[in-house]
Amino acid sequence: MYLAYFDENKYSQQSPLFYIGGILLPDRSVCDLESELSEIQYNFFGTTILTKNTEMHGKDLFHGKGAFKKRPLADRIRLLEHLAVFLTTHRIAVRLVCIDVSAHRSRYRYPQPEYQLGLMLILERFCDYLEKQQDVGVVFGDYEKDEITRTVLDFSQFKLSGRTPMYKGRPLGRLVDTIYFTHSHHSRFLQVADIVVFLANRFESIADKPLKWHEAKAWAIWQTIRTGADFEIQHWP
Repeated sequence: MYLAYFDENKYSQQSPLFYIGGILLPDRSVCDLESELSEIQYNFFGTTILTKNTEMHGKDLFHGKGAFKKRPLADRIRLLEHLAVFLTTHRIAVRLVCIDVSAHRSRYRYPQPEYQLGLMLILERFCDYLEKQQDVGVVFGDYEKDEITRTVLDFSQFKLSGRTPMYKGRPLGRLVDTIYFTHSHHSRFLQVADIVVFLANRFESIADKPLKWHEAKAWAIWQTIRTGADFEIQHWP
């Protein structure tokens, strides 16, 4: 069995691309992987306790906000580097969907809401991976009150109808039970998914290395993840 963790960014005029995605982990390895993430957390925060004050949140990490306020920039970049090593050393499966919201809304007369569409597509990509592994998976998401009920209903409907509703939709039978939600500060794996989505939203569309030191470092880290992890991304439309 595989455990799949996903997160998403918030679409806005300042952030016109909607990203949703995350990681898939084999259950036989999760204890060792969690232990390794605990070590990374301890090296930065000095504790392995899971609270909001020790949450590895991508936006706060990059901008030095929240739990990362007053932490040296070099230390924050080093933390990103350690997480990239984690993803690449273990060839973690990273699956992402990127929706150009303006293009999507312009293309269709009655466009699906981007979250609903993105959820459907990322569940398909999770199932593509599970099909190759000839295995099943359970999905975990970040607890967002405004999205949970609709997400569970959408997932149930996809499974009830036997497939997702797109022209090239696929069955989701390899995803068992329901989608489980918890607060991200309670799950290191959700935090990794959050950081992956943040870095994708920030750097996936930038072809050349930025000029500023910290952006250049983070851009290079993103390139390392793209080439070193088991990485796939779907662009829509």
